[in-house]
Amino acid sequence: MNSLKQKIYNPVAIAIGFCVLLISIFAVLWILVPPPPKAIEMATGFPTGLYYQFGERLKKELAADGVNLEVKSTGGTIDNLALLSDPKSGVNFAMVQGGVADVSKYPNLVSVAGMFYEPVWVWYREPGFKNDGGRLQVLGQLKGKRVAIGNEGSGTLALSTALLKISGISENEFSAQKLKPDEALAKLNSGELDAAFIVAAAEAPILEKFYKIPGIRLMSFDQADAYTRNLTYLSKVSVPRGLLSIEYDLPRQEIQVIAPTATLVAHDNVSPAMISLLLSASYDILKSYSRLQKPGEFPSSIGMDFPLHVDAEIYLKDGPSFLHRHLPFWTAVWVGRFVKIVIPLLVIFIPLFTYIPSAKNFLLRLKLAQVYAELRELEKNAFNPDLKDKNMKDLEAIERRVGNIKVSMMDSKELYDLKGHVGDVRARLKQLYA
Repeated sequence: MNSLKQKIYNPVAIAIGFCVLLISIFAVLWILVPPPPKAIEMATGFPTGLYYQFGERLKKELAADGVNLEVKSTGGTIDNLALLSDPKSGVNFAMVQGGVADVSKYPNLVSVAGMFYEPVWVWYREPGFKNDGGRLQVLGQLKGKRVAIGNEGSGTLALSTALLKISGISENEFSAQKLKPDEALAKLNSGELDAAFIVAAAEAPILEKFYKIPGIRLMSFDQADAYTRNLTYLSKVSVPRGLLSIEYDLPRQEIQVIAPTATLVAHDNVSPAMISLLLSASYDILKSYSRLQKPGEFPSSIGMDFPLHVDAEIYLKDGPSFLHRHLPFWTAVWVGRFVKIVIPLLVIFIPLFTYIPSAKNFLLRLKLAQVYAELRELEKNAFNPDLKDKNMKDLEAIERRVGNIKVSMMDSKELYDLKGHVGDVRARLKQLYA
């Protein structure tokens, strides 16, 4: 029984138990703080659009850090939102045109950053506006015209519809055709359309296909300020003469356009490390998108529909974290995970360390109290002559155990007091049994 009690309060066993507990908690936290995925999928748009081209460039940047990005071609913003909100689609990120989404329908989505302006380009044929001097200056002039307003699932369709509505043009006042960019291009070239809406960045390859159409011009939004005041997700952007094409002199004079912001959107549980990686790669890519935006203007935290992810906000304001600034991506990820786990453990266990001296003192007193209880039992049985031999053997066992007890310098007094009391008991037993 005595040896069993000693084992129960064995300090070595307690230390081993504490280490096992510490390792178990660390393992659980390690599982609860997962690393970022090594393969992600991003919904973009048509292969001829800048969403897709941006995704392809992002893919190359991420591959250098060991992350595989699959770029998914789609019909545009509406399709992208549907894919991103569908847990079975496998889509982790999506390019979304500002002003299109009904945010209330997507409570679990957040913005990573605004990436670039996407002006509303209204291409028109001069012969279709002879009564207006061959120029289109306000959307009200589109009444009675044949107009391509974007394909189903695209941000172009959503935005052109909103612009026409605020301009007081109903569906029965013009011939609306929901066409893909290439289809609109072909019909505009053949004279089957009078005008076509295209929402795309100035660098989008699709715009180059419009340059060679004879008699084509770009609308200047004379009411640009009015639109931006009523639709706050839009920005007014000046386009200098020849900006799109010096060769074809497009536009033929400086024009004003209105532009939403193309935004990278993700789930709200996106890995902070992945946000850091995407934004870092985006900075390098967007250096070449300088036709309409100022250097360093994007990535940006303005012009977005969805709330900005807190880690993206920190990155856009202060830059990458210390770890991501000085270490390779995956090294920073694993060090960051370790730090995130160690800090909570320290918060839990540092206060416990203050109780260690008290715990050690309690265990020592418990062990000494056990010996004193046995000494009392010896003294109680000392007057029974039949227990003489047993009492002396028990006393010898107690002396051996007490001799093996290890204590710190601060606890030496208690141990020496106990040894003195054991000696007193031996002296009384010898005197009694003499």
